[in-house]
Amino acid sequence: MAEPIVFVSHFTVKEDTLNELKQQFRQVLEGLEAEKTRTTAQLAFLDETATKLSIVHVFADAESMDIHVQGAEERAKAAYEFMAPAGWEIYGTPSDAVLQMMRQAATSAGVALTIQPEYIGGFLRVRSA
Repeated sequence: MAEPIVFVSHFTVKEDTLNELKQQFRQVLEGLEAEKTRTTAQLAFLDETATKLSIVHVFADAESMDIHVQGAEERAKAAYEFMAPAGWEIYGTPSDAVLQMMRQAATSAGVALTIQPEYIGGFLRVRSA
């Protein structure tokens, strides 16, 4: 049985770039929503000071995450004009290729990569009761 994967990316918003970041993020989301149809969720949250951004990505399985990360380097390069990596978390077991890519990216960015690979159960409701 395929197991879900949750990927949480944390960033520091660069000074005086919040408006541009929001605009660029909306444009990227439009493309991702249309092109990455197997991505279950991509949700972005700012802290109360608007200096820290976290993005929650949800995938039904490792293959869905593999598809999502295609083109990630180009998207990250554009996004890093407005924000800097602050750490990443993976819940579940991605493919070896994605895991290697994420470890290399974390090392290059000098940030922590936390991995909790064992899925023990749960559920996701996409509609309120």
